[in-house]
Order: sequence, then C-alpha cells, then structure tokens
Amino acid sequence: MDAVRLIAAGRHALAQSGAAWDIVGEAWQAQALAQGIGSWLAVTGPPELRSEARGLGEAGGRGCGVLDRAALRGEGYAPDLPPRAAQLTEVTDARQALLGLQALLGEVGIALVGVACGTDDEGLYWQCIESIDAADESSDRVRAILRRMAVRERGSASGVA
Repeated sequence: MDAVRLIAAGRHALAQSGAAWDIVGEAWQAQALAQGIGSWLAVTGPPELRSEARGLGEAGGRGCGVLDRAALRGEGYAPDLPPRAAQLTEVTDARQALLGLQALLGEVGIALVGVACGTDDEGLYWQCIESIDAADESSDRVRAILRRMAVRERGSASGVA
C-alpha cells in the first residue's frame, strides 16, 4: 500500500483512539511507519536524500523501541499484530508522504501530551514522555528531508543539479 494511504489510515486510527493505551499504541504504529518510510527512501530515494532518510528510519526504529509492548498487550492493544507499516509497498509521492507523516507525528505528540497530563499511572506517564521525545526526533528528521528536497528542487529549477 502507498505511504500516503497508510498515513491517512494512521491519522484516522489515532483520531478514533479514546483509551490512553490505544493512543500509545498508535504512537508505536506512527514510529513504525516513520521507520518504514525512512528505510524505503534510504534505498530508493534520490542519492542526496538517502543519508537523512536513513536517519529517519533509525529514529523511527528507536521510537518503536521506547514503547513497552508488554504494557500495551496488557491494556488490550495488540502490537503483536504487524504494524501498519508492514503494508508499505511504495512511496509514490515522497513530498506528500513526508508532509503527512509530519502531520501524523505532530498529532501523536499532542495526543500523548493529553494522555500524560490526564494519567495518575506513573508508568504510562513516562511512556508518553519518552514517546513524545521519539515523535519529536522523527519529526525533526522529516523536516530535514523536506528542507533538503526544497533545496534540491530550487537547484533543479535554476538549472543547477
């Protein structure tokens, strides 16, 4: 499935999440998607974007690692199912995919702040804080790729490769 469609599915799932651990689970899904898109672009993207794309893939992987999957399972979220990112088959429009991913990561951060502020569970609170940091790092990587793409496009428009 194309990255843009997967991101839309993730944004919809996050919007429908009501329970705190469901939101944390969707944060995990978003990080897995960041990892998948970053890895995809690192292999298939323009050579000048591959380093930043590899960084996004690594940041997404670290973001997946900060989440306590056992706690998610205990709360009813089933992260043993393949992440949405496992359905990624193509990134047909890298710019749109990255813009959508940036929006998803921002929404994840906002949702996690809401969960962190509303919980008395110290474990859940710290999961949210670590996940917010991870979403921020992934978002920073997306911004770096988008900046590099803009520079590349300005160079192409002016006849400089």
